[in-house]
Order: sequence, then C-alpha cells, then structure tokens
Amino acid sequence: MRSNLSRNLLAGLAALALGGSAALTSAAPAVAQPSDTTGSVAVHDAATTRAAHDKVVDYWTPKRMRNAVPADVLVAGKDKSSAGDAVAVGKPTVVRQAAPTAVADFTGGYYSGGGEVRDTTGKVFFTLGGTNYVCSGSAVTSGNKDVVLTAGHCLNEGPGAYATNWAFVPGYDDGARPYGTFTARQLITTTQWRDSGDFDYDFAFAIVNTVNGAHLTDVVGGQSIGFNQSRGQYMYSFGYPAASPYDGSDIAWCHGTVVQDTYGGSADQGLNCNMTGGSSGGPWFTSYNESTGLGTLNSVNSFKYNGGRLRSYMFGPYLGTVAQSLYSTAASS
Repeated sequence: MRSNLSRNLLAGLAALALGGSAALTSAAPAVAQPSDTTGSVAVHDAATTRAAHDKVVDYWTPKRMRNAVPADVLVAGKDKSSAGDAVAVGKPTVVRQAAPTAVADFTGGYYSGGGEVRDTTGKVFFTLGGTNYVCSGSAVTSGNKDVVLTAGHCLNEGPGAYATNWAFVPGYDDGARPYGTFTARQLITTTQWRDSGDFDYDFAFAIVNTVNGAHLTDVVGGQSIGFNQSRGQYMYSFGYPAASPYDGSDIAWCHGTVVQDTYGGSADQGLNCNMTGGSSGGPWFTSYNESTGLGTLNSVNSFKYNGGRLRSYMFGPYLGTVAQSLYSTAASS
C-alpha cells in the first residue's frame, strides 16, 4: 500500500509524424505493473453535434483562455493521497530515503527548438464545478485522425464529474490559435481514475470534432504511441506550465533518465523537471528526435509531491495494457 503523501497535479501536450506507427509494444518490463483489469474503459459523450461544438468554440474567448486556472488546483485543492485520504496542504509526510541516483540532463525551460512537437502539442481547456481550467495535450496518430492524449484529471475529477466545454488548441502560442479549436465529442479515461482517482491510471484520450471539415492529424500531424515499453529510459516531457516561473504563454520542456517512484509506492516513473501547473497531460516521449520533433508517446505529466527528496520530480503513469485498451477504443470511435 502506498503512503499518505500529498500530490500536486500538473499539465502538458504532445505529437508525432504523419504516417508514423500508431502503436508500439515491447516485452513487458521487469518492474511490477499495476494490475490491469477488464472493463477499464470509461467513455463519456461531450459535444456530439455541430451546435454543441460551436457553443464550446464561442465559449473559449481569449479572456477565458487567459484566465483559466492550471488543473493542478483542481485536485491539489482536495489534496489527495494515493490512498484517497485527505492530507493537509503544505504538510507533506517526511520520508527518510536517499536521493535518486539518476539526474535529468535538463530540468526545464521554454522550448526554443522546432519540429512537429510544436504543432502536435497544445493546450487543453475545460470547465468543472463552474471554474475554467487549463491542461496540456498531444495529437496522436490514429485511424480516425481525431485522438488527443492527456491526463485523466484533465477531463474527469477522479472520482467525480466529467468536464464540460472541453477543447484542444494545438500549437497554442501566447494566445494565438493557429490551427483552430478542436472540441471533444467523446472523453475516454480509465475506470480506475474515474472511480477512485488512482494515479497509476491518470491518463485519458479525447476524440475531437473536425474543424472546417478537417481532421486533427491531417492538420497538425500526430505522434506515435507505445505501450508496455521498457522502464528507466531517457525521456522528453513537454507542456504549457502556467505557474511561476512560467506564465503559460508558450511550450516548455525537460528531459532526462526517468526513475521509479520509490517515495509514494506508485508504479509511476519520475523525471527531474521544473514544469508547473498547466503542464498536466503534456506528452512524454521515448526515442525523441530533437531535429524532427518526433518521438514515441510513452506517458503524460501527472503529478508532483509537495515535499520530500523527490519534490523536484514530475511523475507520469506507465502506459500498459489498460492504456492500450483505451487507445484502441479512441482510435476506432
């Protein structure tokens, strides 16, 4: 059982090449994985008509987008631990443990490069409980060309209500929407996240509507996605952090060798990264090419601990069999 440690959620985005492999698999990793169970796919209808799509697009004025709150506030306000118990904000449990031996090569900053990642990554906007929130997301290669990868908490409270006014803005740049606003027609997450807020399953897919008749990945391209990949790899994370020292105006990144979560006992992996709230749902890549901006999606920005030796680490869920089932449902819808 995991210890009662407070976690703060974050936010992000992602992408990959047109015509790239849609889903990759490999031999199962040596580290024990969360148990994958049947019936783990939870599907929720969103803007299923053109009128509903237009209403969401109209809702997201520049002012509302600018004032949207990073989605880490949504869950940090509840201050959930992995065990589901309330823990006082600002009073993290102290755990005696050695610092991790692996240190990321680059702990974070605004992204100055180019490549496909600038187009396939974007901001996610949504409403929950009357408050507007912002996360990050990634366009994913799929048969229907309409799939976005993000975090589970970027579309469902975990547990709790589903988001309304859900929209993905790829290539967001200081308020500009170069490719338009893609609204969700379906929101898909795990039953483990929807029913109990299990951070091992804090991932989700949105199936988006077309914009002017064009499918998402026909417009911006799409990143490939991998499942059941080996652990401990060198990975790249992207997102739109909105809390200091960032302001949410542009895409940021960090990269390094990931470590296992030995602090809270989750099956997640951690990356030494200074990205903040707003980067939640942003993509993690293996085999990332800094020239092309392409890689293999292998996780998303999920949470940070608010204390302890791993507090500088961003954690992301392992994409295993459950994630593959979610993707298969999203890609065929």
